[in-house]
Amino acid sequence: MPRHKDVVFLGSSLKDLKDFPLDARRAAGFQLDLLQRGEQPFDCKPMKTIGRGVKEIRITEESGAFRVFYVVNRPEAVYVLHALRKTTQKTEGRDIELARARFQELG
Repeated sequence: MPRHKDVVFLGSSLKDLKDFPLDARRAAGFQLDLLQRGEQPFDCKPMKTIGRGVKEIRITEESGAFRVFYVVNRPEAVYVLHALRKTTQKTEGRDIELARARFQELG
């Protein structure tokens, strides 16, 4: 049986994820569990503007649109860089910069 990867939350990403409404938090948790098992989330896309190998989980619920930026191409863990509620069509620059800074911390 393959080993599940650990999930490592960087900065305030765990707190930010816990601030999601319950339905979005459950959806994010399910998608992260898929990543831990080496599977693909249902709705994700590359985030090349943040860094190589960074992707985002996209969650749309009645309570709004939510995003979780992560890196899975490391053998030791899934790294969650940032979690946010989208308020506009485009991801805000400060969210991109925050995720980019956390990605760079990984080295």
